[in-house]
Amino acid sequence: MNYVQLYQAIQDYAETTEQLFVANIPVFVQEAEERIYNSVQLPSLRKNVTGTLTSGNKYLSLPNDWLSTYSFAVINADGTYEYLLNKDVNYIRQAFPSPTDTGTPTHYALFGSQYSAINELSLILGPTPDASYNAELHYYYYPPTIVQGQITIIAVTTVGSLYVPGVYENVSLTGGSGSGATATIVINSSGAVSSITLNEGGQFYVVGNILSAATANLGGAGSGFTATVTGVSNTTGTSWLGDNYDPVLFYGSMREAMIFQKQEPDVIKNYEDKYQEAMQQLKRLGDGLERGDAYRDGQTKLRVNS
Repeated sequence: MNYVQLYQAIQDYAETTEQLFVANIPVFVQEAEERIYNSVQLPSLRKNVTGTLTSGNKYLSLPNDWLSTYSFAVINADGTYEYLLNKDVNYIRQAFPSPTDTGTPTHYALFGSQYSAINELSLILGPTPDASYNAELHYYYYPPTIVQGQITIIAVTTVGSLYVPGVYENVSLTGGSGSGATATIVINSSGAVSSITLNEGGQFYVVGNILSAATANLGGAGSGFTATVTGVSNTTGTSWLGDNYDPVLFYGSMREAMIFQKQEPDVIKNYEDKYQEAMQQLKRLGDGLERGDAYRDGQTKLRVNS
């Protein structure tokens, strides 16, 4: 199931093409995706990155799409791997209390937010690296959403004139091949657009779309503002879930849609039950069938009956 098919199925099952409902379909889908990825560990949704530890720095920034760590290893000069043990921050502080406790790291812990990017996390290492070691992080990640054509980059093309100065938040963008995009638009004292900051990426946009905004949403006066879409996500509208096990994605999305519509509790429960049924099948795959020969203990491992 690709996004076009999922998008249509949600409307068909909900029996509505109401504009606000359709505009929120990307929200339903992404809420379902995040719920799924936080409920099951799929080996198919792991990846690894390599990098270099900084000598004298016990902190390591995690990738932006990091969800949870599977393994973390230091790579020795001869190419052999030394896997670090996952501990609590308190253990790292107690075992390696002094900044001069340096050496090859043997332990790590999830430390907290990065100083330069508050929404991203970092690890603390023990002992503090005494050299610039190569390292490999194997981790579960948030894959790109199945939602097709979400705007990721947009730039002002023409600034327009005679607009009412101010900051206008969550302004609906018009034009282009998609729908649902909103942005914060700043009008300077000269009545021209000085900046545009994306709030929601919408769906079905393509690079090169020229967008604008209704004058009524920008103070009621002015004209001529346009912005160009220069980046979108997932141009194919496909994902691992859509290709391999779409029932859990569909029923999860429908649950969110029914809550949005304020449907009767029994209707919401029906979709929740169907979602949970599909999730059990997905967990049988991710936490069971694909986990039978796992080397590491401590992972979720479901018993699979033949």
